[in-house]
Amino acid sequence: MKPADILIALMVAIIWGLAFVASRIALDEFSPELMTAMRFTIAAVPCLFIPKPKVAWSFLIAISFTLFLGQFLSQAYGIAHGVPVGLTSVVVQSQALFTIGFAALAFGERPTPAQTLGIVVAAAGLLMICGTVGYDFSITAFAVLMISPISFAIGNLLLRGARGVPMFDLFAWLCLATAVPLFALTLVLNGPAPTWQSLIHMSLTGLICLLMIGAISTSIAYWLWGRLLRDYPAAQVVPFALLVPFVGSAASSIVFGERFGPLRLAGMLSVIGGIAVMVLARRPQPLAKTA
Repeated sequence: MKPADILIALMVAIIWGLAFVASRIALDEFSPELMTAMRFTIAAVPCLFIPKPKVAWSFLIAISFTLFLGQFLSQAYGIAHGVPVGLTSVVVQSQALFTIGFAALAFGERPTPAQTLGIVVAAAGLLMICGTVGYDFSITAFAVLMISPISFAIGNLLLRGARGVPMFDLFAWLCLATAVPLFALTLVLNGPAPTWQSLIHMSLTGLICLLMIGAISTSIAYWLWGRLLRDYPAAQVVPFALLVPFVGSAASSIVFGERFGPLRLAGMLSVIGGIAVMVLARRPQPLAKTA
């Protein structure tokens, strides 16, 4: 990779890690539904200037409901209900485990021995993390948070059907397809008056956090990431995403004083280690067809 592109990959990983902290701060002012709706409304602004990509609405909605709505709404709910930011950033990255598993079921892609080892290590890490649930946050919050990596994984596989579609255009319209139902959900759950009051009384800090997670983390960072994946093999680009949980955990430790007990820390490191093995292993091969 060119030095400039390496810097871009590092910058994207840092932005995504810091976005977890920005989300936690924003949730002090907004409900999970409203914050997530605003995130994608801001990221959907380019739709005013670019046409809808040549993909079916059903396809667009399927990706938006998994890759974006399911992933980020459950993530916001978990953080809002006490799941630490650093731990959240690790759990979300466990999507690699589910992506490989679902790919095996849906497309017959048999994991390599190294990837199987990574799956076992990451799964063991998640079990260790589960052993710490119920002390500083509820089982319900953690269960909802687990929807995030699962939705992320399904969205990854659905996104395969968008080959050849301009990534920036696609992601902008995915954000629009996410924002509309999220605002409807916000009005139903929170009510029109409280929603309006939250928006007109937002602080400067809240606005900056929304711009960070909407314009920078969602719109610009995803676009840059898509460009890197277009120009380089995934094996060269994807490992940079392993930095996200480290950035998120470090930033959370500094900003919120987040600390990890021995079991939780071991679990987090196991998840990251397992993901590293999965990401750096050779691509899985399709299962042989039987007559």
